[in-house]
Amino acid sequence: MSDSPANALKAFQALDRADQELALELVSCSGSLKELAKRRSVSYPTIRQRLDRLIARLEAAQSEQPLDPMAEHLADLVERGEMTLGGAKAALLVHRELLQTQTRKSS
Repeated sequence: MSDSPANALKAFQALDRADQELALELVSCSGSLKELAKRRSVSYPTIRQRLDRLIARLEAAQSEQPLDPMAEHLADLVERGEMTLGGAKAALLVHRELLQTQTRKSS
């Protein structure tokens, strides 16, 4: 457990600049998503989705797992307002189910 802070720093450094800035800004808002959304002039659901994406990226960096390209693409679409969050979640669920089906068939 003694290397945990080093791993956390390594994961943070693996994030792109925008994700690092979001994390730091969240801390400066005392963890208030409402305040962060206000500062960034976006809705609470938008900032919640952005934070979920940041969390997924941190978890991937900590576990040294690659990011899911489909999840990243869908998140980009949601951030740009080209897809709803519900639609993206549904599409990702279908995508992952198809991958599982293909994996089972090839085993």
